[in-house]
Amino acid sequence: MSADHTPNATAELDARGLLCPEPLMLARNRLRAMNSGDVLYIRATDPSTVRDFTNLCRFLGHEMSASRVVDGEYRFWIRRG
Repeated sequence: MSADHTPNATAELDARGLLCPEPLMLARNRLRAMNSGDVLYIRATDPSTVRDFTNLCRFLGHEMSASRVVDGEYRFWIRRG
């Protein structure tokens, strides 16, 4: 995926200010309620979300469509498997 393109999100999750494991649990629950192929856009401030969301995708069969760090904020686009 090019640096200037991000997938369209079906749903959004604002996890800024939350610490592990809260962002992971919220994302997992939100993805569970979504349809296959839908994209969840997540904004977070906890650096551990990089590892957590990468592992979430690997273990549960989702796709990390894109991720960015912008001014200390972590942004993720996860496509539900």
